[in-house]
Amino acid sequence: MAEKLKIISLGGLNEIGKNLTVYEYGGDIIVVDVGMGFPDTDMYGVDVVIPDFTYLIQNAAKIRGIFLTHGHEDHIGALPYLLRSVKAPIYATRLTAGLVRLKLEEHRLADKTRLITCEAGDVVRAGRFAVEFIHVNHSIADAVAFAIRTPVGVCVHTGDMKIDPTPISGGMIDLGRLGQLGKEGVLALLCDSTNVERPGFTKSERSVGASFDVLFRGCEQRIIVTTFASNIDRIQQIISVAVKYGRKVAITGRSMENAIKVATELGYMSIPANVMVDLAHIKSLPKEKVCVITTGSQGETMSALTRMAFNTHKQIDIQAGDRVIISASAIPGNEHDIGNVINELYRKDAEVINERERALHVSGHACQDELKIIHALVKPRFFIPVHGEQRMLKTHAKLAREMGMEAKNIIISDIGKVIELTPGSARITGTVPAGRVFVDGYGVGDVGSVVLRDRKHLAEDGMIVVSCALSAEDGGLISGPEVLTRGFVYVKESEGLMEELRRTAADSVEDAVARYGTDWAAIKTQLKDELGDYLYKKTKRSPMILPVIMAV
Repeated sequence: MAEKLKIISLGGLNEIGKNLTVYEYGGDIIVVDVGMGFPDTDMYGVDVVIPDFTYLIQNAAKIRGIFLTHGHEDHIGALPYLLRSVKAPIYATRLTAGLVRLKLEEHRLADKTRLITCEAGDVVRAGRFAVEFIHVNHSIADAVAFAIRTPVGVCVHTGDMKIDPTPISGGMIDLGRLGQLGKEGVLALLCDSTNVERPGFTKSERSVGASFDVLFRGCEQRIIVTTFASNIDRIQQIISVAVKYGRKVAITGRSMENAIKVATELGYMSIPANVMVDLAHIKSLPKEKVCVITTGSQGETMSALTRMAFNTHKQIDIQAGDRVIISASAIPGNEHDIGNVINELYRKDAEVINERERALHVSGHACQDELKIIHALVKPRFFIPVHGEQRMLKTHAKLAREMGMEAKNIIISDIGKVIELTPGSARITGTVPAGRVFVDGYGVGDVGSVVLRDRKHLAEDGMIVVSCALSAEDGGLISGPEVLTRGFVYVKESEGLMEELRRTAADSVEDAVARYGTDWAAIKTQLKDELGDYLYKKTKRSPMILPVIMAV
């Protein structure tokens, strides 16, 4: 039997972020993007979320290359964690490669990794695959789609993209090449679904520049602008308008500094001489001559804007009258954090201007009419919506049907599911290991669902530790029980409850010893159950109870 092409998403389906797609044919595998996700609010202590790499580690010998569509964290952020176990060449455009190189140096992997720079139009052979780089527009420069040639047919993988006829740099998306591929015949289209719920077209990045011009013109206060660190074109527009109105520019935020450093070195940004100043020097400049560009558009706890707002930034505080421009939209789930920062800015009498008041942000993802153009040009036999939550995938499938595609040729998949394609068929045939792996500090994967459940329990109800010493011979109570609480009640104001808790614990231990003798596990279980029942009746709370028995 002829080999079938397998497409497996290990991330990026039914979720936002951690995009990773596997293409497999025979003994060859290529990987498209290795992204990370950000933790939900109930993932206490988790720093980042990465895909489960089990399948790739099991098939490491088959991997012929890792191909990156662009340099956003949800497409490159998990690379260092994969490269600890898998060795494969990485292919990326110049800016993407520059950002990846920084990441690899930080994780001390740069000397052990082959990072190969490509340009739009290049074709890379990787085993039985040939991968063509196709220029697209996005909210970061050097984004590409891939035309992946296989023995079964051509797959077009768009990555994150939109159609921008007036981009700041890099030229318009190569619709001509996509149309040419459509004429030649495309087996499957895997297309960005992020903005499929929005009608019409996404505005051009250049439209944001006009808003900046209005806000800088005639302003006599200090201007602080926050935006996504990776949006090089947006940062370029901010610097250009600052230069136009005679302002010096200072940068704060490590990710912002790194992105500007890489973009400038590679020629993606043009900054006139003597415009950039150190943050420490802005206090000596008149307010109307200062522009600060900072991270923190999503209200991140340790970001520069948050530290400014809450007076924990070492070099700059928000002052009354500062004009703070938020040039970003809220990523779903971040609204509360952003709201806290904005409230604090208002408390300090800053003037806050966001996208609701002016056109200060445009998306990097295609809306419905742009997606229809892509579908019309590519004319795929099969369609697999990617990069989106379930409602986005379903809405994109509906759009494809409206464009004339038969429902049987649309595959809505999930992470871990194996799609098998032949020239005339596409179907889900099985599953591979997939899921979320949590990174907490230096620990990767040692925080699982049980640990998160315990952290959630501790955060909501607190903890009680009950310790006592029992005779190793007959289980008689020698000392205790002692009761220690954290996050449950304020002990000094609840002495009556604590004393009753000690008596209940002592009675429970004596009863359990009478029943079970020196079966310490059974004694602990009874103590935990009876204290839990007592506390719920008294307080309607269920703290975590940890019995500690010392046999003496």
